Amino acid sequence: MLNWSDIHTVLLDMDGTLLDLHFDNHFWMEHAPKALAKKHDISLQQAKENLKIQNDAVYGQLEWYCLDYWQQELDLPIVELKREICHLIQLRDDTIPFLDALKAAGKEVILVTNAHPDSLSLKVEMTQLDSHIDQLISCHQYGVSKESQSLWQQLQQDVGFDNKHTLFVDDSKPVLESAKKFGIQHLLAVANPDSKRQAKIIEGYTNTTDFRHLLAYIK
Repeated sequence: MLNWSDIHTVLLDMDGTLLDLHFDNHFWMEHAPKALAKKHDISLQQAKENLKIQNDAVYGQLEWYCLDYWQQELDLPIVELKREICHLIQLRDDTIPFLDALKAAGKEVILVTNAHPDSLSLKVEMTQLDSHIDQLISCHQYGVSKESQSLWQQLQQDVGFDNKHTLFVDDSKPVLESAKKFGIQHLLAVANPDSKRQAKIIEGYTNTTDFRHLLAYIK
């Protein structure tokens, strides 16, 4: 269990943690490949295979999350394509109760996402997530992703969080391991980032599939 009385700052991932990851998975695995296949007159399967190769080449790096990078690499209007299916952008059912409980308990709540600013802007537009959070931060402003120790160093200098009194919540094991390496004391893994897929426990961390199970303990 998390020691909530010892937690003053809560750093939250966005996609898969506060928002259903189904939108992003559907976009990159179905919607973008369809556009790629049409543009280059290749089969959908070939487009998916090509995109996977390009994805794997930059996985975990800032480019993997960068819409400008993908727009140039794929020669596709990525933001326009995202808007075509923006109705799929959804908050998790447990997000607002969780955020409201954190605010009621006086915690400082900060969104720290690897998402590109244009992606963050679109998702805020669709969910009004900003009205429940103290500060929204895209790692692109630091030039590195959460997988990098440099991100945590720069973020700590800007935000001033204390490792001993900070909780970080994410659905990515590499990112959680990066935060752990930096020394963030309290870590929570989201085991069910995509509502259309089965939950998968992230070994080595406290896991949750529903933030509402935590509400009674937040103080």
